[in-house]
Amino acid sequence: MPDYGALVISLDFEQHWGMRDGAPARRNGHAPRADPGPVVAGMLDLFEEFDVAATWATVGFLFARSKRELEHFAPPPPARPAYANPALDPYGEPLGEDETADPLHFAPSVIDAIRRRPRQEIASHTFSHFYCLEPGQDRAAFAADLASAVAIANASGVRLRSIVFPRNQRNPAYDDLLVAAGLRCYRGNPGAWMYRAAARRGGRWAARGARLLDAYVDVAGPLTTPWTVVARPGGLCDVPASFFVRPYAPSRRALEPLRRRRIVASLERAARAREIVHLWWHPHNFATHTGENLAFLRGVLEAFAPLRAGEGMRSLTMAEVAQAAQGDADG
Repeated sequence: MPDYGALVISLDFEQHWGMRDGAPARRNGHAPRADPGPVVAGMLDLFEEFDVAATWATVGFLFARSKRELEHFAPPPPARPAYANPALDPYGEPLGEDETADPLHFAPSVIDAIRRRPRQEIASHTFSHFYCLEPGQDRAAFAADLASAVAIANASGVRLRSIVFPRNQRNPAYDDLLVAAGLRCYRGNPGAWMYRAAARRGGRWAARGARLLDAYVDVAGPLTTPWTVVARPGGLCDVPASFFVRPYAPSRRALEPLRRRRIVASLERAARAREIVHLWWHPHNFATHTGENLAFLRGVLEAFAPLRAGEGMRSLTMAEVAQAAQGDADG
């Protein structure tokens, strides 16, 4: 097993595909978070400045350079998920013709910009923002979605090695499909009760409140992961999340030092214990109050730098974690 701690960062790059069931897109130039480019560039600049790796889990739809290309790679209608809740079905979403007309739903230029930077992994967030625990989806629909995700990534020269499940809804019954598709690892959930994945339903207020509190004070523990538990039976690796990096909120500005300290304390523990800390968020989380959010990220990376220099801590992508945990050289 590796004898060093590691910082892992993963981004759920989904644009409107991850919000469409709860936030319909607005048109006529008023679409929120329509252009991810500046926010993504700000994060990439910081990652390059601090020589930090990141995994960008990207919805397959975003690879498409046109509506026609998206339709070409999409599974045929009989192979698509038949969600019991029709609001979850993305295939009826109104689309523009391409990224220029509709940056909410297409982002090939942003993906290209990420790929040009050092140490950035493009991973899968499924093809259609697929919900693996929702009523109405099944194994066949997920297999078709996964095949489309791999195909559209391959067409752009991207080999998918890692996956992040939308809403963190992993279905263990589908693990063999991931292995067969060449994927090596997924982002699992922290072990604490408030982070358990579930289908969308009411009655989750206690968990949501506990997660919010845990962002500022230690409710769930350090949330670091030993290397010994990363490799799982069946050939996959679980790289569990540690902290969702919540966006800056002016109403909680006084608590910002606590939020930073919560993450830094776990980084320090991981460096000493030779364990893993995994931070994640969505690029669009930084779209409002971008300066404050990037400043917070800079503060975290500044805390990581001496741990790398003094304790040998490393910055790794999810795929690099899997490679290290499985002890092989096949990247």
